[in-house]
Amino acid sequence: MKPLSLAIGRRFSRARQRNRLVSFISLSSVIGIAIGVMVIIVGLSAMNGFERELNQRVLSVVPHAQVFGVNGPLDDWQQVKRQALQHPQVVAAAPYVEMTVLMEHGSALKPAQIRAVSPSDESAVSRIGAFIDGGWDSLPAGQSNIVLGQGVADSLGVKVGDWLTVMIPAADASLKLRSPQRVRMQVGGLLRLGGQIDHALALMRLSDAQQLMALDGAVTGVSLKVEPVLEARRIVREVGQTLSAYVYMKDWTSEFGYLYRDIHLVRSIMYLVMVLVIGVACFNVVSTLMMSVKDRAADIAILRTMGAGDTLIRRIFIWYGLFAGALGSLIGSVLGVLLASNLTHLIQWVEQVVGHRFLSGDVYFINFLPSELRVSDVVVVSLTAMLLSLLAAWYPARRACQLQPAAVLSAK
Repeated sequence: MKPLSLAIGRRFSRARQRNRLVSFISLSSVIGIAIGVMVIIVGLSAMNGFERELNQRVLSVVPHAQVFGVNGPLDDWQQVKRQALQHPQVVAAAPYVEMTVLMEHGSALKPAQIRAVSPSDESAVSRIGAFIDGGWDSLPAGQSNIVLGQGVADSLGVKVGDWLTVMIPAADASLKLRSPQRVRMQVGGLLRLGGQIDHALALMRLSDAQQLMALDGAVTGVSLKVEPVLEARRIVREVGQTLSAYVYMKDWTSEFGYLYRDIHLVRSIMYLVMVLVIGVACFNVVSTLMMSVKDRAADIAILRTMGAGDTLIRRIFIWYGLFAGALGSLIGSVLGVLLASNLTHLIQWVEQVVGHRFLSGDVYFINFLPSELRVSDVVVVSLTAMLLSLLAAWYPARRACQLQPAAVLSAK
C-alpha cells in the first residue's frame, strides 16, 4: 500500500497546474536536471575512454621503464637484463638500439626516431607488434627493411614497398663534424597507433641497427615491463640500485605522465561541475515548489483541517520535489547513455561533415574521441541529481508546514 504522502505528492505533480508559470518552471527544472545529468555522463565517459586508450594503446606500446648506458652503449646488456629481472615487479626486459635520424624521399624530409628491437624479446614487454600491418613479419632480418609510423609515412609520401634514404649521424669521438651515413631502406610495413607516436617513430631489426651503428653486439639500453605500471618510477629506481653497470634510468611518466595526471584532474573537475550544474538546475525545483506551495495553499489548509500533521505535509512536498529529480535523472541518464555509447561514431560523423579533425594525431596521443560508459558513473550522477532535488525540496516543504489553515481559507 502506498504511503499517503506519496499518493498525494504524486497527484499534486500530475494534476493540471492552475498557474501556467508554475508549469513552465516545473518543466524547465526537469529539463535542466536532465541536461546536466546527460552532459556529465557523456563527459565522464569521454574521460574513461581517454584513460582506457592511455592504458591499452600507449602504455602497452611504450616501455614502462628504461635503463641505458651513461658512457655509451651497454656492452654487457645480458647481465643488466638478468639483474633487472631479479626484481619481483619486473615482468620482462628487452634490449633496444635507439637513434635519431633524418629520412628523405624525393624532396620530402622528416626527422624521426628509430627504435631497433628484437621481435621475440620486444613481444614480452610491448604490444607494438599488434599495431604493425603484417606484424613482425614486416621486418625480416638482414633485408634493410623498416616500419614507419603512419604519420611519418604520410609526411614522406611513401607506402609499403617504397624505398627511402635514411641519414644516420656518424659517431665521432673527437666531436668533429662529419657527413651522415646514408642508408637505403625499404618500407616493410606501417605502424598505426593513431596518435603522436605515429608521427615520430620507426622500427627496425636490432641486428640490422647494430650492424649499421657498428655496435658489435652492444645496445643502447634495456627496456622493462613492470607491474603495477603506476609504480614504474619507484621500481626502476630500485632496479638501478641493484645493477652492476653505470646507467641512467627513465620511466614512462617522464614522457606521458602528464596525460595520466591531466585525465584524473579533468575527471575531478567533472565531478565538481556535476554538482554545480545539477545544483543550479535544482534551484528551479525550489522555485517550482515555493510557487506550488502558494498555488496549493487551499489544498494544504483543507488537509490541515482533516488532521494532517507537519510530517505528512512535509513529506508530500518532498515527494513532489523528488519526482522532478527522478524524472530529470531518468531522461538525462537515458540520453547520456545513448550519446556516450555512440560518441566516437557521432564525433567522426561531425568531423566528416565539417571537414575538420578535432583531435589531430600529430598533437594528441590519439586522433579520435574515445568513450567508455561505466554503470557506476550513471548511478553516481543519477543519485546525485536526486539527492540535490531532495535537498532543494526541504525548504519549500518546511514553508508549507507553516501555513495557517484559518488565514488561508478565510482569504479564499
